[in-house]
Amino acid sequence: MKAKEVTYTALFIALTAVSAQISIPIGEVPITLQVLAVLLSGFVLGSKLGFLSQFLYVIMGAIGFPVFANSQGGFGVIYGPTGGYLIAFPIAAYLVGYVSEKKDGLKWYFSIALMGIFVIYLLGWLRLGFFIGGDFKKAFAIGVLPFIWVDLIKAGVAVAVAERIKKSGIM
Repeated sequence: MKAKEVTYTALFIALTAVSAQISIPIGEVPITLQVLAVLLSGFVLGSKLGFLSQFLYVIMGAIGFPVFANSQGGFGVIYGPTGGYLIAFPIAAYLVGYVSEKKDGLKWYFSIALMGIFVIYLLGWLRLGFFIGGDFKKAFAIGVLPFIWVDLIKAGVAVAVAERIKKSGIM
């Protein structure tokens, strides 16, 4: 890897960690800015580096660095109610990066962002459902529904920022 790629990857690890600390607790799953960081990592870094940044973020948290929401860390967080969302971050970043490498334009970018959010919701919802004893209806009500409107806003912000960054040519 080139020094520039290492630097950008580290930057997005840090961005995701900081975005996790901007947290509004509303139950089992807090509202954070992590989804914004995940989407941006895919859009800006591309599939491979976007995946790597989010994978390393999750690994850092799993081994105990306090990078998850509310300065938490450790494998217990991955095993807990929000673990599915965290595991989905590298996958979503990869998919967003991969598709955005093939398609361009605001309309495509917003669709790609929604695809990334869908992956995060799917894995998060499944893990939360198992965590609360198999009540997937309740898991959907507490782990997906409250976040849709705010994640649509995050998707719009990610698209706007990614478009500006790509047009500027700085990354």
